[in-house]
Amino acid sequence: MKKKPAAIVALVCALAFLSHFAFSQNADWPLPGGQPGGGHFSSAATITPDNVKQLKVAWTHRSGDFRKGTNFRDGLKAEVPLQSSWQATPILAGDNLVICTPFNRIIAVNAATGEQQWSYTPDINLADYAMPRCRGVTQWQHPEQAENQTCHSIIVAPLMNAKVIGLDAFTGQRCHFGAVAEINLREGLRPHAPGDYTLNTPPAILGSLLITGAAIADNISTDVPSGVVRAYSLLNGQLIWDWEPVPPSGSSDNSQFEAGRQSASGGAIANIDAQQPSEEQGDQYQPGTSNVWSFISVDETLNRVYVPTGNTSPDYYGGHREGSDYYSSAVVALSGDTGEVVWHYQTVHHDIWDFDVPSQPTLFDVTTDGGVIHGLAQTTKQGYVFLLDRVTGKPLFPVIEQPVPQGTVAGDYTAATQPIPSKPRSLLDLPGDQDDVWGLTLWDRKACANVLEGLRYEGPFTPASLEGSLHMPSAFGGQNWGGPGLDPNRNILVVNTQHVGTIVQLLPREECGPDADPEPVAHGHFLEEPSEGTPYCNRRWLGFVSPLGAPCTPPPWGTLAGIDLVTGEVQWQVPLGTSRDMAPFPFWYIKGSPNIGGPVTTASGLTFIAATTDRYLRAFATETGSELWKGRLPTTAHGLPITYELSNGEQYVVVAAGGHAALGTPPGDHLIAFSLPPKRK
Repeated sequence: MKKKPAAIVALVCALAFLSHFAFSQNADWPLPGGQPGGGHFSSAATITPDNVKQLKVAWTHRSGDFRKGTNFRDGLKAEVPLQSSWQATPILAGDNLVICTPFNRIIAVNAATGEQQWSYTPDINLADYAMPRCRGVTQWQHPEQAENQTCHSIIVAPLMNAKVIGLDAFTGQRCHFGAVAEINLREGLRPHAPGDYTLNTPPAILGSLLITGAAIADNISTDVPSGVVRAYSLLNGQLIWDWEPVPPSGSSDNSQFEAGRQSASGGAIANIDAQQPSEEQGDQYQPGTSNVWSFISVDETLNRVYVPTGNTSPDYYGGHREGSDYYSSAVVALSGDTGEVVWHYQTVHHDIWDFDVPSQPTLFDVTTDGGVIHGLAQTTKQGYVFLLDRVTGKPLFPVIEQPVPQGTVAGDYTAATQPIPSKPRSLLDLPGDQDDVWGLTLWDRKACANVLEGLRYEGPFTPASLEGSLHMPSAFGGQNWGGPGLDPNRNILVVNTQHVGTIVQLLPREECGPDADPEPVAHGHFLEEPSEGTPYCNRRWLGFVSPLGAPCTPPPWGTLAGIDLVTGEVQWQVPLGTSRDMAPFPFWYIKGSPNIGGPVTTASGLTFIAATTDRYLRAFATETGSELWKGRLPTTAHGLPITYELSNGEQYVVVAAGGHAALGTPPGDHLIAFSLPPKRK
């Protein structure tokens, strides 16, 4: 492994301090996760639990960037494109909010009025991407440009075509990274279809380093592009280091990689002195490795990068991996200087459930009798929250290796145990007795019971099977990419959880494809995915539902919880949302709806969250979980809401309402701001 020149190391460390100082001047929402270590916290405090009920719509911006089409709930049609899904989170850059649309257009609007200031449309062929999406942008201050110069404040934008560009935060003008016009992440990868490797999550920034992974297409083949994580200099666009999630050199799990790899060892490589390979050269990076598709955190003081990894491709069969999932479904701490692994903590062993670590590692500090703990909270699709020491990677509370269901399809295996935190308890384990199935009517419930009788289900780690298996929770979670909100003043972590199941069936290769068409094992619509390179394809039902389309699992189908970070106890847990907009009237009364998104917290003790299938933005009391307010939206909102306070003392809560194809909620293009009524003079 090549070392970086000492001058570059010193420069990066110095710029980390400058970057932190610059962001501290605008602390409300400079980054998609609020801060470099996530947390979704705002110091704004004008809106309080006492006056939040007075919130009204202040302004609405509509981009026009949405499309109608098919969705997963109503069934996919090859001849009709998928509807748009908007999951973006705005950031505050000066007096502007900057956000990306589902079609990857970057837009800046005035944070007080919603009036559009500029927009930038990248040259992207949307037809190459089955589900166009963008979860946000980030920003960086160039230390060598004066504040009044163009390209001092730069919006750093990920594009679906696997490129990263820079835009002036106040004009939208293109900004280069030194002499490099754009960073192209396809370099070093084997040839692949455009939709197999995309950027839809903004990168992390540590000093003047841009650090990013990419989203890899699920269940296509074992030969999908590498999940490599790379760090580039924002000063000159050059690659500083890269890390591939493969077993360390010399480990017993690394034999299959030693012969085939051309330039990267089991750790990181730093090759800024070498010429970067072109996309056509390919093969620099090992295909089929675990990827990092979600938000990355950085700790500027420790000079650490924390990445959440997915599982090795494909999702539901792992007989071919032979140890290649050493870093799968884990939190990995990397050196900010070199990309070398400092520690890693695996949340799922030999993941054959698509239990990716889905959200940004949330960094927190708490004071206990033993002193200050530098912690990391990681939410998971299994409904567990792992609380770790971010310096060492050790659990803050005991984690128990518990036996799990055994036996899977021929050629694969199941890990004997899985790690289960003792604290906090699983957020899927609700108080009271829970029935196995539920229905809107007795007929509905019986139909669900008949389906369940034919499925394999032995708990949350039931492997996929030939007869079909219930996955509860599902690949949607539990928790998903939205991540938790952190109130550092009250030491409370706020987590939303989804309580629904899906069904996964493996089919022998000869039974795959439209000509074979074996009888479906469940109600509703399913996807058949090839998983080429394995003996099986798979079918996924995107919901364990009745003939009426209602979840077969009992409500609540969504909850919000507050966790005490000092004791590890779940302080409260309440239903989130209702069945309104999902079920016909009069079935709007059911509490707790499916949800995708995340919460934000404020210094005044409020938690804001949308995320649900009913069309509301809600405010809860962070200390108790009491619902204090809700505002109606034109469609559902599945990005993070944000809140900020301007220099005139006005505080706004803003959310992008655009629907979601996976939930079957209507598409839209509404960026909506709520505020308190003007004060009377």
